[in-house]
Amino acid sequence: MNRPHIICHMMTAVDGRIDCGMTAKLEGVKEYYETLHALNTPTSLSGRVTAQLEMAEEGTFTPEQQDIFGQEGFSKKADAAGYSVVTDTKGTLLWPEQDGSETPLLILTSEQVTKEYLAYLDARNISWIACGKERINLERAVEILADEFGIERMAVVGGGAINAGFLAAGLLDEVSILLAPGIDGRKGMAAAFDGLPMETEPFHLKLSSVESYDDGAVWLRYQVENKK
Repeated sequence: MNRPHIICHMMTAVDGRIDCGMTAKLEGVKEYYETLHALNTPTSLSGRVTAQLEMAEEGTFTPEQQDIFGQEGFSKKADAAGYSVVTDTKGTLLWPEQDGSETPLLILTSEQVTKEYLAYLDARNISWIACGKERINLERAVEILADEFGIERMAVVGGGAINAGFLAAGLLDEVSILLAPGIDGRKGMAAAFDGLPMETEPFHLKLSSVESYDDGAVWLRYQVENKK
């Protein structure tokens, strides 16, 4: 299987929670971005919820026609050393027109996306990949990212559901955690890996490095043992 080397990189509180509003109040934010840069992953991938909070424009795309794309396909609008990849299963996020960014947008959808949404992305010069009948087929998506977009290394940067999806699919090579010196503790807040079925067995990791910082943050790197 041809795919990028994939690292999940997250900043978490000591209890594993990842709410951005909370982690922004803790020491370690500077080190999070420094360690992300050190991983040498020009491409990063975010889930829909994270992207809606931090990247996309306000509002939701509402198609006038419900014609479903219904097949695998992709559209490459830019050649770049790295991309900002966002998963958006049915195509709901709104975006500004792309204007030559060093890390252009690339949207991953399922085949349930409407033709109208893909035309919307095309009109904004945004690359896209559609694969997977009901939900995004992550295994196929990373093959296309490697074969058609030339992506060799990629960081998955949240949220918890997309991180867990890559983990469950056996697609993570490493887990990189910037552990902040603080505790969230609030009921129901998402963890770094979240939402898998109750019967899921633990995933085994092998510690590869530990680095501590004067402000109390700790950088943990692990190799994932059960991967494809």
